[in-house]
Amino acid sequence: MTDAYREFEAQSLFCPRCRCAVEVRKRLLLVLPTGNKYDYVCSRCGTAVGGKVDNDPSAFRETSQAATRAARTPAPAPPRPRPRGPIGR
Repeated sequence: MTDAYREFEAQSLFCPRCRCAVEVRKRLLLVLPTGNKYDYVCSRCGTAVGGKVDNDPSAFRETSQAATRAARTPAPAPPRPRPRGPIGR
């Protein structure tokens, strides 16, 4: 039998500010070596109503590799100023 319920995603949670169950939005807070940390926020008022940490370290490896590549590539040269000439050219 496969593990069909490996990870849950919250659709609605109780908001203490709105004082009812409301739809929530999942927002990425941190990319950690052990997995990603998410925050659930109320879709009405924006109050944080819960959190979640997944155990998939692949995003950390992708992010750290991208950061390493970005650090190795030189920054582009700033644009050269345009020469000023007579008006009407």
